[in-house]
Amino acid sequence: MNQSDRVAHDTGIMPRAVLIGMPGAGKTRIGKEASNILGIQFRDSDVALEHEQGRRIADIFQSDGEEEFRRLECELIVDDLEHFEGVLALGGGAPMTKRTRRALERYADRGGLLVYLDADPEEMMERASRSGNRPLLAGDAHARWMHLYEERKPVFQALSTRVIRTHGAPPSVAAQKLVAALRERRVLVAGANPYTVRIGEGSMEGLRETLGDEPVRVALIHTTSVQRHSDHARASLRSAHYQVTDITIPDAEAGKTISVANGIWERLSKEGFTRSDAVVGLGGGAATDLAGFVAATWMRGIAYVNCPTSLLAMVDASTGGKTGINTPQGKNLVGSFHTPRGVLADLRTLTTLPNDIFIEGLGEVAKSGFIMDGVILDLLEDHASQLRHFQGDAIDDGLRSVIAELIERTVSVKAEHVSVDLRESGKREFLNYGHTLGHAIEQLEHFRWRHGQAVSVGMVYAAELAHLLGYLDADEVDYHRELLTSLGLRTSWDGGDFESVLSLMHRDKKARGNTLRFVVLDHIGHPIHLDDPPADAVEEAFRRIRRP
Repeated sequence: MNQSDRVAHDTGIMPRAVLIGMPGAGKTRIGKEASNILGIQFRDSDVALEHEQGRRIADIFQSDGEEEFRRLECELIVDDLEHFEGVLALGGGAPMTKRTRRALERYADRGGLLVYLDADPEEMMERASRSGNRPLLAGDAHARWMHLYEERKPVFQALSTRVIRTHGAPPSVAAQKLVAALRERRVLVAGANPYTVRIGEGSMEGLRETLGDEPVRVALIHTTSVQRHSDHARASLRSAHYQVTDITIPDAEAGKTISVANGIWERLSKEGFTRSDAVVGLGGGAATDLAGFVAATWMRGIAYVNCPTSLLAMVDASTGGKTGINTPQGKNLVGSFHTPRGVLADLRTLTTLPNDIFIEGLGEVAKSGFIMDGVILDLLEDHASQLRHFQGDAIDDGLRSVIAELIERTVSVKAEHVSVDLRESGKREFLNYGHTLGHAIEQLEHFRWRHGQAVSVGMVYAAELAHLLGYLDADEVDYHRELLTSLGLRTSWDGGDFESVLSLMHRDKKARGNTLRFVVLDHIGHPIHLDDPPADAVEEAFRRIRRP
């Protein structure tokens, strides 16, 4: 097996990003500027090859021919893909060599960031022509360059995991976009239909790459409260040549009804949506739930992408493939399991998030800490005051990094559970810690309570129940109350009566026949199923969360 055909899993080393694109796209300048900002190495494969060979590329072409040049180029690139850790910029024609292309595909499969820099063709051609080191542009440079552009562009698009368009913008803007992409965090949700959750500043720029080339029509489903972000997404989709159907739905749980879904189905029918078209859900958890449900039910399932704009949606509703609507009988009782093609958690959207909506998302974050990841609890404790007083337009770099890590860790907890149990038949149910009472509170409060606040009370209830039955110590129950309170979350409720709550808990999705089923902890970080607990304990735990 020669070097170019090795499977690229020999080491854990690989470039932070690989830049591809036409001559004149600015790969070297943009790559250098981004690398300097991040303090990492930059490498230009053309420059490296010239240094290795001791002669210019034009001279290699002239003396040895293009085939030999491509062989030498390929060997250098494959080695760099396994041993270089910075930003690597490739020559314009490098991806056209079959062995190099296979190596780049393996790099992308390993989670590598393969960036296609796409600029205006005339601008790129002009810049490329000014260089005296472009042997393939000899003769009629304009005609030759345009021929190469038409030939190579489909390959660049197919290979890339991110496209950065630089039309009319200075290189510094593209460099900042590359920096944002390099800082992006990614969580793979495995299973029968794996997909990636991308978390970072500007992640929504990945819409085209996530949707792919198959859809012609895209339904952009969003609420009025995220108009600024939906405007940006709509422009991005149209620039990628999708036919966009813009659909505005009511905010929060008012948008998750059968009448709203029916109105969207009517729009999709009128616009001629087929099985190969797609849906983009943009907004909070209710919006992404509804968008997923519409995608799951239209023509028995079409592709969809979630763009969550609230902390709650980023860490919970947008990931996992559970879609649904509310009915008078309960929350999310009508729905379907339908995995998205990808999730783009763009941290820029948090800058417009009100404090109370951010805090409710911390309820789901804390839940993931309680059931699995103790580092989440440590981060929440250490930064409770900053998080509680969150102001979207005044996030400093330190807090931004903490929030990004909390989102990544919370999504990773969810991915761990849904990857092995998509349809909530066992392990995935642990994600419902606090939800049995939480959903009942939401129902009895007619959804005036936010989900994360209801779940927070539900977790204290579950902790009290576990304590009554000997699973948790009193100080572990106190820890629930202290941490959640420090984050601005509620830990008590004085609403409906016990009989109404018990009736709703029996309708919970975890219930089996007439058996009441809870998720509780037998110690922090270890959830268990609790089937049919003693009735007096269920009622006593309820009394204990009635205290103010």
